[in-house]
Amino acid sequence: MTPDPHNPWRSGPEIRFAATLILLLLIAQLADQWIFHHFTFRAIYGREWGRMLRLAGYFPLWVIVAVGLVLHDWVPRGLPTLPRASRRGLLLFWSAALGGIIAELLKIAFHRERPGLTDGAHVVRSWSDQPFSTAQLGLPSSEVAVAFAAATVLARLFPDAWLLWYALAVGCALTRVASGAHFMSDVLLAALVGYVSTLILWRRGGLAEMQAGGPSGDANA
Repeated sequence: MTPDPHNPWRSGPEIRFAATLILLLLIAQLADQWIFHHFTFRAIYGREWGRMLRLAGYFPLWVIVAVGLVLHDWVPRGLPTLPRASRRGLLLFWSAALGGIIAELLKIAFHRERPGLTDGAHVVRSWSDQPFSTAQLGLPSSEVAVAFAAATVLARLFPDAWLLWYALAVGCALTRVASGAHFMSDVLLAALVGYVSTLILWRRGGLAEMQAGGPSGDANA
């Protein structure tokens, strides 16, 4: 059966992917301390490739890419064509932004400290201690939420390169764990946040018909 492009929640692959992330998240909750002590490469950001992968979670990078998409789609140049030409770029911008914002709000809700502060133990900071500050809180990772939100958008806009987009997001997540900055469960929840937030915006933005095409929705344009 062909998935309904206008309703991602009825589309089998999306549901399976989200369910897989949830299952891995539950497993990671039990394995976090072991992973923290055995999957480490604290000097990872001293390597150029490590810094490159982390950039996948850097929101300003996706702002630049979003502007590039708008400029690419804005043909012919003119104010009447700008709103439609901006749709793909704005989707990328708002998906990455929403993923990061939701992750920051969840950090405040969960208040779980980063593993480096607790030697790999799950410790919830008292809500009376800086209740609205996300400093040194790790669940979920904002950078990974941004990376997966951007990857999900790009995988739907340019499906032939979906493996590349998700590889960048997974690479970003693994560097956050290897550096000791986050638990594995932190990045898995972040991946789920980024993925689901993009699906919501994709449906609400009415962009399903543009999945593989240009700003006009014509895949052969």
